[in-house]
Amino acid sequence: MTKSYEPSALLDALLPVARAAGDEIMKIYATDFEVRGKTDASPVTEADERAEALILPALARLTPDIPVVSEEEASAGRIPAVGERFWLVDPLDGTKEFISRNGEFTVNIALIEHGAPMLGVVFAPALDRLFAGAAGIGATVEDKGVRRTIACRTPPAEGLTVVASRSHGDAAALDAFLGGRKVAALTNAGSSLKLCLVAAGEADLYPRLGRTMEWDIAAGHAVLAAAGGRVLTLAGAPLRYGKPGLDNPHFVASGLD
Repeated sequence: MTKSYEPSALLDALLPVARAAGDEIMKIYATDFEVRGKTDASPVTEADERAEALILPALARLTPDIPVVSEEEASAGRIPAVGERFWLVDPLDGTKEFISRNGEFTVNIALIEHGAPMLGVVFAPALDRLFAGAAGIGATVEDKGVRRTIACRTPPAEGLTVVASRSHGDAAALDAFLGGRKVAALTNAGSSLKLCLVAAGEADLYPRLGRTMEWDIAAGHAVLAAAGGRVLTLAGAPLRYGKPGLDNPHFVASGLD
């Protein structure tokens, strides 16, 4: 029999885990850290590894019966069999942002149930912004110690605020996608913060016309969904998790219509 967990209690338990992982990341951020390459040529630092080494045991204590898929473990070929419920973790999303020291990197922790993100936490330690959300509960952001409820907005009459990837942009594809839409502002952001900006009503649309992995976006997707938004494939289907290979098709994240 599958054990039941109360979402709000689980979310509250995740917040200090994400903050502690962020503290580990910031210790490395303050040093002259080494950058190494993974087998897929993407960069990795000690910060990724130390954050993951903190998060995985914490989740094992919190929910010992729920498997965890985590980026660095997966890169090493260690991917557990997942059923209808599993954790998706990116201990340092935005490693390129971390390396360039622009502050736009996050700790991502999400719980997937039946292919959908049910709750998630996204913590940007350099910005001290902690986003959290769960289905049926809503979404919040904690800015420098002050927590408030967030929700997607209806796009203003002057046009959409579109947020794009800082490190993985395809300008021509983005221009083609936005053709015909009324766009008031186009802004760049790193990591899963893009999803959270839509969730917080600070942006309206995030088209991702390039490769991502499930752990890159699951936590931000959970926050966005809890705030009233959605993530759809270009064919208009809800983005699902637990796919073979764990990579995502191109997608569009949006707030209210």
